[in-house]
Amino acid sequence: MKIIDGGIVFAGRKNTQRQSCAFPGICRTHTGRWICSFRAAGSKAATVGQHVLLSWSDDDGRTWSSPSEPFRAPAAEDGKVGILRTGHLTTVPDGSLIAVLSWIDHSNPSLPFFNEETEGLLDTRIALASSTDNGLQWSPPRLMTPRPFMVPSPTTGPLVCLDNGDLICQGELNKPYFDTQPWHHQSVLVFSRDGGETWDETCVVSDDPRRRVFYWDQRLGYLGANNLLDVFWTFDRVEGQYLNMHARESFDGGHHWSETWDTGVSGQPATPVLLGDGRIALVYVDRTTDPCINVRTSNDRGRSWPDETEITIFQAARRESNSDSQSMREAWDEMYGFALGLPSTAKVPNGDLLVVFYEGSTGDETNIRWARLKA
Repeated sequence: MKIIDGGIVFAGRKNTQRQSCAFPGICRTHTGRWICSFRAAGSKAATVGQHVLLSWSDDDGRTWSSPSEPFRAPAAEDGKVGILRTGHLTTVPDGSLIAVLSWIDHSNPSLPFFNEETEGLLDTRIALASSTDNGLQWSPPRLMTPRPFMVPSPTTGPLVCLDNGDLICQGELNKPYFDTQPWHHQSVLVFSRDGGETWDETCVVSDDPRRRVFYWDQRLGYLGANNLLDVFWTFDRVEGQYLNMHARESFDGGHHWSETWDTGVSGQPATPVLLGDGRIALVYVDRTTDPCINVRTSNDRGRSWPDETEITIFQAARRESNSDSQSMREAWDEMYGFALGLPSTAKVPNGDLLVVFYEGSTGDETNIRWARLKA
């Protein structure tokens, strides 16, 4: 693969609530518009003032619109006031768009998102909104109830639309904010067969009963014909170390999964993408030395990702490699300092690969960038 174009979607604005821009997503609409979603705030760790923005390009990335803020967090049925943390868009077969949003409890704005004492999260729920006019106007977000997963459940990427129109929502299970019991992390899927009106089926994709290995940030890639490849950012909490990315695959639309395997590559993944020649592309953040955004390809359904296929999409200007050994609290503190990360991917009709990611001088001063790669 080779980089053929790229630039900045949005440059963070110092001393504003749009100084720290992160957690981007990229979606191509039925008209060819590229829409980039991202979270903006005054700092990486901020809960107060964070919001989800959209910027779009109708000329293949040469120019981008001024960001809009179309989503307002709904109140929960129990009366809790919320705020939106992340958003990702998906184009569905009728040409409309569905946004999946992470809603977090904002009843007490003084509380940080992560409780360092208990390892719990603020109440985190999933909200959905839709657009029928290419992303200009959106329905009011509505909260979904992914029973039986009634614990903080951040989303980990966009909805996946299968060939038959069924939708898959991906997320991970955390634990309530003040819960002192050990954290039992799981990556989960919730399914809808009616365009997102109801979500009645569920599946647990990753679950270490020892509560030792956390398969964080699942990235669910659709390869066609009900074949899915799920890749995880993997952390061993006993050793306090990140492991290589791990993966699983499904051939029935996400209801049953293979055994988990080690990809042999260290990093934090984006959604894997099937290329036109049958290879699979995996974009990821590598922080083993100087942080960079890389891409590799696989010819064997993700079992191996040869070194010689790797190219660097972006090299950070500052060093921020992962610590050799750290507690869960230290791992979360370290995440707040990352100034390069969380790439998101999409494919355009000619087979080129779009990538968006955040980068900057510090974790609190970051921009949203894009790159286009030729397969």
